[in-house]
Order: sequence, then structure tokens, then C-alpha cells
Amino acid sequence: MKPGARDRGELAIVLHSHMPYVEGFGTWPFGEEWLWEALAGVYLPMLRALREAPVTLGLTPVLCDQLEALRGDAGERFLEFMRTVRADIHDEDSRGLEEHGEHDLAAEVRRAAGDYSNAAYAFERLDGDLLAELHELRGSGVELWTGAASHAVLPLVATEAGLRLQVAGGIASHERRFETWSGGFWLPECAYRAGLERDLVEHGVRCFCVDQTDALGLGSLDQLEPIATEAGPVAMPIDWELINLVWDGGNSYPADPVYRDYWGRTVHDLKPWNVGGKPYRHYEALKRARAHARDFVRRVIARLDAYRAERGRGGLCCFALDTELLGHWWYEGLHWLRFVIDEARLQGLALATLPDALERHEPVARPLAESTWGRPKDLTTWDSPRVAEVAWAARGGELRTVAAASGARAGDPALERAARELLALQSSDWAFQLTHEMAGEYPLQRVEQHREQLADALAALADSRPVDDPHVRNLAPNLDVSPLFGI
Repeated sequence: MKPGARDRGELAIVLHSHMPYVEGFGTWPFGEEWLWEALAGVYLPMLRALREAPVTLGLTPVLCDQLEALRGDAGERFLEFMRTVRADIHDEDSRGLEEHGEHDLAAEVRRAAGDYSNAAYAFERLDGDLLAELHELRGSGVELWTGAASHAVLPLVATEAGLRLQVAGGIASHERRFETWSGGFWLPECAYRAGLERDLVEHGVRCFCVDQTDALGLGSLDQLEPIATEAGPVAMPIDWELINLVWDGGNSYPADPVYRDYWGRTVHDLKPWNVGGKPYRHYEALKRARAHARDFVRRVIARLDAYRAERGRGGLCCFALDTELLGHWWYEGLHWLRFVIDEARLQGLALATLPDALERHEPVARPLAESTWGRPKDLTTWDSPRVAEVAWAARGGELRTVAAASGARAGDPALERAARELLALQSSDWAFQLTHEMAGEYPLQRVEQHREQLADALAALADSRPVDDPHVRNLAPNLDVSPLFGI
């Protein structure tokens, strides 16, 4: 980094890594294969891309629960999927394309098969222990954040006890796995309501991200200023002026004709075409990713220079994305991120983890508007007539569980099972999938399954009957239910 680069301001890259608990719950087309694909296309390659990079990496506890499960039978199923299902369909589709004279497409399918064999090799090299590797990343400059236990939309949690279970459970899970925690907390769906910071500070939260685009205006330089809250935690606006460069559909980098098309599929859902409809050429796409990284860094610098010219001090750009956008939805995205990190050094743009940057940027006093990073930027994605069944199942399940806990004892297996089924119900993903019609009947099936299991656990608790198993696979395996008692 060039001398004095931080004087112009800094860029904080925040990656939000999350996966609903799908391990062991269904296979094709919806279920644990989502996890296998994310491992192969995102999380294993990410370990290489982020080494010694000053990036803030959010890891939801429910994702870590599943990564932990990979140390057992789940890891064997992942390897089998890579070496049989993925290898076989690449072979079959490449032969079919060759037989129809599509030699370039067949060659691309054969090349892409290497992604999965490489993933299997990397997984075995790590002995299936991605959590240990993530722990090592923290020592190389990456900042690890946590979040709510099962990614519940916190403003929609009905009770203080339920909120404590999500927040305290998530933080305890992170500290158990990674030993330390700096106080960074990702609000699920960036969902904020007035006063939430007072609940968060009780658990040691020091900073979180918010989406204030509607309140401050897209492109406003106010987006480059952290916001002080009366309770103490600092709220950092995410900058959609920059995020749109990757996220904004047809106007974003991933829409370039050279990149791999996510939607064009072969018989077995493989993707050998580019966005322009021609055979995909990986080398050409990597060259374009480098050019887009160079452009991105220039735009960040221009944004910071404009802030400094107007306000006489350095600003802080917070560029936040779902990690799975890079590598899964945008095939070249992790390469682009690696190029951004390299280009920042070459162009004199200072990168910093968000907690480190906040030490140098004084927060301003400004009201925080209720918001999410949904579309629209309110709660309707997760709280509307369209998803009423999901919203009421979670709310009703929470009220019944909290009420039942008042007459129970800590350590009761039935209460532990009920609490875990509640966490599964509260995941924001089920309503999101229904709103955006992403997964057929799968989210409703999951909600109904967990609602029934919760009812059974509460009935056993009321009758002082034992439950067969207090666990829900590896969801919150060390869950402490004492927050339900107000502890």
C-alpha cells in the first residue's frame, strides 16, 4: 500500500456467509446438495482467495453447524457427490454434446468437471475440517463475525427471551469454535428496528451493518460515515452505490457477455455457455474479471476522493455481499475479488477489516431508519400475506416455547428439542424462498416438519415424557436454553 493511502479513506469488504440448515434434509432438487455445491463453488475456493486479505468474513452459526457436521458422515456424502454424481453427469453431458457436434461446449463441460475434483481434493487435504481452516484465516488478517443462531429476522422475533436465544446462542457458538470474538455481528437480512442496538449491546455487540439507502439516498456521501448509537454499538451503512456494480442485474459486472451464464443449462443443469450465448471461455472471462476489478477500485477511489473533497477527511466505504454471490451465482466472482484485493494495492486504495477501520473513523450522530436489504427495503419479504403461514408458525412456536420454558428446568431434553425446532422455524430463508419462488414447496415442507416436531417436543415437556433425541441433526449442538429463562 502506498504511503498515505489511508488519508483518502478506506474500503471495508464484508462477506456475509450463510446457508439454511439443509444437511440431511432432502437432496435433489432442494436440500443438502445446496450445501455440497456451495462447498465446491464458494467456501473451499474462498479459503484460498482470502488468505492474508484484510476482509471481514461473517459466518452464521447455522452455516458453521453444517461445516462442523462435515467431520462425520456428511463429509463422506459430500465426497461421494463430488466423485460420483458430479463426475458422472459431466462425463455424460460432455459425450452428448460431442455426439451433436458441440465440441466447444463439450470441452467446457470437461474443464468445469475439474472444479469438483479439485474441491474433493481440497476437502480431503483439510481432513474435512473447514472450521479449523477458517480459524487459521483469522490469524492471517481476516476478521470473523457472527450472527443470530439460525438467521432469524430479529425485528420479527416476538419476545425478549426469543431474541436472547438467537443472539446469545449465535455468539456462544462463535466463541466456542473460534475462541475469541471482536463484537462484530451481522444482522440477518440487515433487518434493523429502532432500539435493537440496546438488546445487542447486552451481549457484547460493538458494531453491525445497516442498509440506510432509502433514508440517506442512493449514492449519498453520508453512506460513507459510521453512525453512533446511544446504546454504544456502531452501525455501518452498506454502500449500494458500490454493491450495485455486482448486484444490479443487467447493469452489473456479472451481466457481461463474456461471463458464464447461470441460467443456460444442459440436460443435467451444467453451464457451458456464456451470457452472450456462445461457448464459455474461462480464460477470456478471467481477463474480463481483472478489468472489472480495476474498474471497481477506480470507482471506490473516486467515491472516497469526492467525500474527502467535500468533508475534509477520509471516508469509509462498506462493500457488503452475500458470499455465495461470488463463485456460485457469479462463477468468476471469487477471481474478481482476488483481483480487487490485488488492484487495491496497485492503485493505492487502503483495505481494512471493518472493526479495524472503525478505530480510525469517528461515528456521526444520526437517526437510524428501520430497514432491511430486501426489495423493497422493509420487512415485506418476511412478513406479508404471501408468507403468513411461515411468519405465524415461527411466532406461534416462539410464544408456546417461551411459555412452556417458564415451567421447565434447564437441561430438560424435551425443552432442548423444542428450542432447536424453534430455531429451525425462525430461519429467514423459508419466507425468502417463498417470496421469490426459489424452491418450490421445500420451504413449506420444512416449516411444517419443524412445526410438528416442535409440537411433539412441547407435548413431551408438558407430560414429563422423554424425547427420542434432543438434537436436530447438528443444529446448535451446544445450545444453552437458559436465555429462555431470562438468564
